[in-house]
Amino acid sequence: MSGFRSFTLEEPPFAGRTGGGVRVAVVDSGVHGGHPHVGGVAGGIHIAPDGAEKRDFTDRIGHGTAVAAAIREKAPDAEIWAVRVFGTRLSTTAFALVRAIEWAAGRGVDLINLSLGTQRPKHRGAMAAVVAKAVGRGSLVVSPAVHDGRVWLPGCLPGTAGVELDRECAREELRVSGTGGGGAGGEGPAAPALRFRASGYPRPIPGVSPELNLHGVSFAAANVTGFLARGLEDGAGAPSLLASLGG
Repeated sequence: MSGFRSFTLEEPPFAGRTGGGVRVAVVDSGVHGGHPHVGGVAGGIHIAPDGAEKRDFTDRIGHGTAVAAAIREKAPDAEIWAVRVFGTRLSTTAFALVRAIEWAAGRGVDLINLSLGTQRPKHRGAMAAVVAKAVGRGSLVVSPAVHDGRVWLPGCLPGTAGVELDRECAREELRVSGTGGGGAGGEGPAAPALRFRASGYPRPIPGVSPELNLHGVSFAAANVTGFLARGLEDGAGAPSLLASLGG
């Protein structure tokens, strides 16, 4: 594909790595840590729509568990933290998302997976501020940037790993466009100017057609996070990894 470089799990900087020592926050509907495709979580929190913090991060709708499983498949030794912002449907407030990013970055995670976002421009300022704060603490937000012609926050912002769904991309493939350098457009610290494309399918379930399973841009973000967690295993940090992917 013109303008995009392709990487697989069997090529540098991903080959032979498992994500060991990398901390990943999954901001979603919670995570069922006992699911065999997840294999446990390090801990977590529930952030209610009003920003209140609660202890129960159990996944009641399955979306966050599927996201965590997709990440775990590519980075089996990564440390996963569940940050639940959804209840019984995939809906919450921008305030809760900001608090979720703050909570994760405050605990020193390397990657913050948001398989979600908002299209409302009025939230741009708050999202840009919290992304800049996360970058300053060494955390990279991975989130959809564009989908079906619509721009999404926070994935479209400088300082994030913005993701697009690529229906022709294999699940074991990552496509990258842009350069590993760049600025944050006046909204925060220097940040990579990269765009990522990945498959929109999660880890398969035996006996279930992929089209009947959960799928979409949410899982493109999860697949990108899995790749990045694998690539961060050497401890060099996100700027170094992104620079190498940017060519």
